[in-house]
Amino acid sequence: MRLTVLVDNNTLTDRYLLGEPGLSLLLRDGGRRVLFDCGYSDVLCVNAGRLGLDLGALDVVALSHGHLDHTWGLAHLVTLFTNRATEGRPPGRPLLVAHPEAFAQRRLNGLTIGSMVREATLGDHFTPRLTREPLRLTDWLFFLGEIPRQFPFEEAPPVGVRLTEHGTTPDTLPDDTALAYLGEEGLVIVTGCSHAGICNIVAHAREVTGETRLAAIVGGLHLHDASPDRVLAVTDWLAEAGVCALYPCHCTGLTAKLSLAARLPVHEVGVGLTLTFS
Repeated sequence: MRLTVLVDNNTLTDRYLLGEPGLSLLLRDGGRRVLFDCGYSDVLCVNAGRLGLDLGALDVVALSHGHLDHTWGLAHLVTLFTNRATEGRPPGRPLLVAHPEAFAQRRLNGLTIGSMVREATLGDHFTPRLTREPLRLTDWLFFLGEIPRQFPFEEAPPVGVRLTEHGTTPDTLPDDTALAYLGEEGLVIVTGCSHAGICNIVAHAREVTGETRLAAIVGGLHLHDASPDRVLAVTDWLAEAGVCALYPCHCTGLTAKLSLAARLPVHEVGVGLTLTFS
């Protein structure tokens, strides 16, 4: 499995690509191309173009959750699809996989922070598959579905509100999920923001795949405003879990990265980074 960082808060030196506070990763497993999250703007499409990657050839688009920094780039992806079609180069209809709540309307401090693309329009460009259950995307790559939240130290306050047919409810991000690649050296966890808690995500991935070895974690860990006690508890748990490589990015935060690096093999992440896992 080959993973390329297309959108992140950081960029790598001498790559001359664009960064933004969002996340998008392109995974290639065999002949399948899976786009995980879409970032905030057209940076996804700009960086893919500079890297010579054809987003019109995607097989799957999977969303980690419905926040703007992971879904607003979806509108620009739809624009790219439409432009190609008008030029006589129609793209395929990738499978779009997400939790059923990923397209809920969300607000924070009066601002819309949910997806701009509505669930009702997905069928115009994608084959939608909204599921709470785990889903196998390739022979070795899993969409984890809804993450059970079992560790009290990973409890976090709601982020704004989610609109429902009965009004609004505090948004605990029930749609937050991740991917798991079952490799020869163990699991590679690919996460967007880890609102569900990275330890909860790893525990669920182990249950879904039956694999306990933890080769790597790549993605946002949402520890940028976490308490020191929570960061310490997460660090201790991941160290005990035996993670072999940690690639924290996006919403992890410098203080948390330093704490994690004291006990774990932390590696730099930025736009343009390519990783290969067997």
